[in-house]
Amino acid sequence: MIILGLFTRYVLKKNKLGLFFLALTPVIDFILLIITAADLYRGATATAAHAIAAVYIGVSIVFGKSMIKWADERFRYYVIKEGPKPIKLYGIEYSKHYLKGWGKHVLSYLIGAGILAGVIFLINDPSRTEALLRVLQIWTFVLGIDFIISVSYFIWPRKRPID
Repeated sequence: MIILGLFTRYVLKKNKLGLFFLALTPVIDFILLIITAADLYRGATATAAHAIAAVYIGVSIVFGKSMIKWADERFRYYVIKEGPKPIKLYGIEYSKHYLKGWGKHVLSYLIGAGILAGVIFLINDPSRTEALLRVLQIWTFVLGIDFIISVSYFIWPRKRPID
């Protein structure tokens, strides 16, 4: 929907229709949540795909607006060739930006992990929810690695390339 929205907005010059497609992104998230819940409720054994749906929903809720803004700026500049060049951050500004992104990662983790924990609790059958727990463990590990990377940018700031 994001690509379709940007294409419609900038290539076809249909701004309102493009915004409509962009606005459909959370609707698709909600549909994904309902389909996943219905599948598990009917007795399916959870798979990594079910778990990734929860991860996707958490990430989409927290990062959705900023991801669309990021894609919008780059699509406008690199594809349509209009608007200012996207700004690249360096030094302490980049470090602060990355740490703020890690904070968003934590929030998306809390949402997605909450959904996963809720499903695990409701199904109450470890043999059917093993994949959910495995994805939750991997995501916890990734969150820790992301924190280490965030801190590393304060120790070794990203340097501006030499022209």
